[in-house]
Order: sequence, then structure tokens, then C-alpha cells
Amino acid sequence: MNLNQLEYIVAVDKHRHFAKAAKACFVTQPTLSMMIHKLEEELDTKIFDRSKKPVVPTEVGYKIIEQAQRTLVESKKIAELVASHKNIIQGKIRIGIIPTLAPYLLPLFIKSFLADYPSIRLKISEYTTENIIDKLQKGEIDLGILVTPLNHKFLEERPLFYETFMIYSSHEYTKKYLLAEDINLNELWLLEEGHCFRSQILNLCELRKKEDLQLEYAAGSIETLRQLVENQKGVTVLPELSTRYLSAEARKKLMPFQPPAPAREVSIVTHKDFVKKRLVEILEQAILAALPEEIRERKEYERIEI
Repeated sequence: MNLNQLEYIVAVDKHRHFAKAAKACFVTQPTLSMMIHKLEEELDTKIFDRSKKPVVPTEVGYKIIEQAQRTLVESKKIAELVASHKNIIQGKIRIGIIPTLAPYLLPLFIKSFLADYPSIRLKISEYTTENIIDKLQKGEIDLGILVTPLNHKFLEERPLFYETFMIYSSHEYTKKYLLAEDINLNELWLLEEGHCFRSQILNLCELRKKEDLQLEYAAGSIETLRQLVENQKGVTVLPELSTRYLSAEARKKLMPFQPPAPAREVSIVTHKDFVKKRLVEILEQAILAALPEEIRERKEYERIEI
């Protein structure tokens, strides 16, 4: 048994196809199939049911693959430990970030980060919170930038900043500040299921208690929410960073919540066994340095649970 064989069975499980798995592992299909067959012979058990289309693991195969995933994650830590010990600032960081943060946070620090650390390669993908948690556990990404707290026993959270919410409305208000109860729930536009920002707004407005809404529409992005307010009227709630990109005319539709304003906690999240601590620290410093001062230094807020 060797690490290549473990990598191959994990790849077949992911792609559910031997040819696609071989391509992902940069080997020929006969090589991959032969190595998996040898592993099955050594273990005296079938890992995959090849009679099914697509191919699926056997009952014991699922358990073997789960252990293989853990073993591969642990094996990578050896090189990472050496690099950490030598204080080598290089390598690849695989980052998962939620869609309601990515378009507003990434442009603030990516360019300067890559210029300051030319030996670090970033691979960034947008995922929902649920997918980020899953990929962190499987070792498919190194860290996530998302909203917390997650309260997950295998994950470590490093809070970065607190981003307040703002009301974006087609209505004119006479108040200086608004409360959640000032929002007409029948005019409220929300993101679709799967976004943690949606669940926070539901909590903020206690919308789960309301069952008599005339219209429910779930948008796919924050920009869609904004366009709905501008073209279809109504109201929505926007995270603070997204409002920095609004035109002067659009900013007239913004209204702050009454202090302490509701906010979301944004954190870097890693697996508890993650070794590249120095890379996390560098990324954290870069993000904080790029944030607007009022966000970076914020002291007054009301954290909304996911």
C-alpha cells in the first residue's frame, strides 16, 4: 500500500469514473486501474463495485476511502511542518470563500498580496458555507473565508472583522436610523436557500414566524437583490462592503440600522490540525490592512447568528 494508491481511490470516488480519475491524477487509466486492483488484492476486498454505472464504492470501500482521505491529509503535513520550521513563505493556498463576500473583499487585498508574496500561489473558489465546511474536513481546501460562528468541533475560527448590515430601499424614510421591525416583510427581497446571509436576515427580521407573505422570491446574488429594489421597488438588506461600490445616486437608497447595528462576523476558518499557521497569519494581516478603517476598528455592533 502506498500514497499513490490512496490518491487514486479517492479520485475514483470523487469522479465516479476511472478515466476521469486517471486524468485528474495525471496517469493513464491502465496504470490507475492496475494500482487500485493491486490494493484490492492486498486488502483482499473490493473497494469499488464496477458493475454499477457510474462506479460506486462498496460498503467497506466507503470506509476505506474515508480513511485514505484522512491519511493523505496527514501525509501532507510532514512537508508543511518542515516549511513552517524553516519559516519558508511559499507554496499554494487553496481558499474557499462565500459568494456574498468574494466580489467585495477579494479586490481589496489580492493584488497587493500577490505583489508582496510572489512565492505564494492562491487558488480561490466560491462555495456555500456548507461546502466550505465539507471541503475543509476532506482537505480539499486549506482555509475558508466565511461568516461565523460555525461551532464545529473540527474547525478553528479566527475572527477578522465585523461587517454591519444596511437597509437598501426604494422608500424614503423620515427616521435617521431604522429597526428591523420597520421593514415591510411583504416587500423584502432575500437571497436563495444555501446562503448564510439569508439565514442571518431571517433571524434579524424574525421572518420564520411569518407565514402570510404575499410574495416570496429568492435571488441568487446581492447584486440581484439591489437590482430588484431599483427596478421592482421594495427593500433588501446589504452587507457593508457591498455598499462601497454603489454610485452616488444608489447610495441615497441606503439607510443605517439603529446602533448597535446588526453585523456579521467574518473569519478565516481552518481545520484544527492545519499546519500552515504562518501562511494564515500573513493572509490575515493582508486582509486587515486592506480593510476600511471604520470596519477594521469597529467596536460597536450586534452579531447576528447564522
